[in-house]
Amino acid sequence: MKYDVAIVGAGLAGLVAACELVDAKKKVLIVDQESENSMGGQAFWSFGGLFLVDSPEQRRLGIKDSKELAWQDWLGTAGFDRLDDEDSWAMKWAKAYVDFAAGEKYAWLKSFGIKFFPVVGWAERGGSLAGGHGNSVPRFHIVWGTGPGIIKPFVDKVKKAMEAGFIDFKPRHRVDEFMRQDGRITGISGTVLAESFAQRGEKSSRIGVGEFTYFADAVVVASGGIGANLDLVRKNWPERLGTPPNNMVSGVPAYVDGRMLEIAEDIGGRVVNRDRMWHYTEGLKNWDPIWPNHGIRILPGPSSLWFDAEGNRFETPNFPGFDTLSTLEAIQKTGYDYSWFILTEKIIEKEFALSGSEQNPDLTNKSIRQVLKRVLPGPPAPIQAFKEHGEDFVIAHDLKELVHGMNKLAGNELLDFMKIKEQILARDREMDNKFTKDLQVTAIHGARNYIGDKIVRVAKPHKILDTKNWPLIAVRLNILTRKTLGGLQTNLDGAVLGVDGEPIPGLFAAGEVSGFGGGGVHGYRALEGTFVGGCLFSGRQVGRYLGRKNL
Repeated sequence: MKYDVAIVGAGLAGLVAACELVDAKKKVLIVDQESENSMGGQAFWSFGGLFLVDSPEQRRLGIKDSKELAWQDWLGTAGFDRLDDEDSWAMKWAKAYVDFAAGEKYAWLKSFGIKFFPVVGWAERGGSLAGGHGNSVPRFHIVWGTGPGIIKPFVDKVKKAMEAGFIDFKPRHRVDEFMRQDGRITGISGTVLAESFAQRGEKSSRIGVGEFTYFADAVVVASGGIGANLDLVRKNWPERLGTPPNNMVSGVPAYVDGRMLEIAEDIGGRVVNRDRMWHYTEGLKNWDPIWPNHGIRILPGPSSLWFDAEGNRFETPNFPGFDTLSTLEAIQKTGYDYSWFILTEKIIEKEFALSGSEQNPDLTNKSIRQVLKRVLPGPPAPIQAFKEHGEDFVIAHDLKELVHGMNKLAGNELLDFMKIKEQILARDREMDNKFTKDLQVTAIHGARNYIGDKIVRVAKPHKILDTKNWPLIAVRLNILTRKTLGGLQTNLDGAVLGVDGEPIPGLFAAGEVSGFGGGGVHGYRALEGTFVGGCLFSGRQVGRYLGRKNL
């Protein structure tokens, strides 16, 4: 049977494209190397934050945002510097995405029944000049239901279309090559994998039990990035971020392997901006892992003191939640691949959240009662579980004891008690006034001017070494892999471009495999809430274009 469109990957971008195609009455094939229980891909595991501009939630909180301010922030963050080549389409995608986020995105999401938590988060706060990196205002809109809440309407629509015969879904089908005739992509072929009973996110077998070939007028690659392929991450690691880490934890399941990038490249697709990637600096080793080397990211408030492996406090803008890649660069240039938070019980109970739908059961399960418990004393249950079971936590009622525990955990004697104490005391002396020369303390006071941060995100300023705020807590932070910022270069219709800059007939891409659009819509850095959002937008763009096209 010949299809109008074959989609490689049942993640969010692929599902969104399929939904648009169904609306256009196209016959669609979806293949994925995982089982049907993995529909939605990485987005299922996300915290569910979306980048929106001048939303009703922002306005209710007194946040004054605009498309002009968002575009200023995007340009200052992306740092596009390859406009004649690798960034030529990426910047066009960025402009289109900001227009979308400030325009119809909100109403479009609402049409699918997607709702938002009323407090807007402030991610990637920057820390330089107004025209530099970071969000000038809070824009991180948490979906009520987190990642599962985002994918559900699209999964439901695809399954309904499957029942009606508009979509054929083939799980455990791994694409190995594209079919090509007279210069045009005409289909896909590959290996049928053995049935798997692995739960969502668990590593599944790669044993082949058969082969397949399917023909289509167009093929959409929506297969994700390279985050679980640590060898490929290290191979593409840029010199500007220092030496590639020896030890990393994986923020994505094992199937995020980057295979389709190479396969698409083999038939002439152009991969650009390989050296741009988005990995987090606040990774924990999951005490209850789902996939191999499973890491969880801390979403920190601004108050924890951040030290390198030798006990030196990081300088601006390398504060918690301000500039991810600047901090990653600073960490890697120390020659070590980990760092430390030192904080108090009062900070952890208000400022620590964990990224991931499974780490936020209250939001994921849409439980207002459970959400309200976040304002009670003590850390949320998932944080408490990491305190009790996670190997990266040290808890003590004395600073000397804490530093000893940190050295023991690291397996060295790099940290000197007096050096740590003097730096914390210097910071604590700055807490006697509401004004200060310590820019991190200034940032804490500034954050509490935003009502959302004051209520649920930023602890009341206090001295770390005041015993009434104890116990003291130290957290070892690992590098956690996550997103590929580069990828297949595409035009605004999602057509994959060749090395000559011309579209490869019949080949399209959406989601992370295309750098979320154009081969790198984020440039060097991301404003957050733009990865899931990038999958939504790029999948929608490709689906709508192919839906209009007379295939």
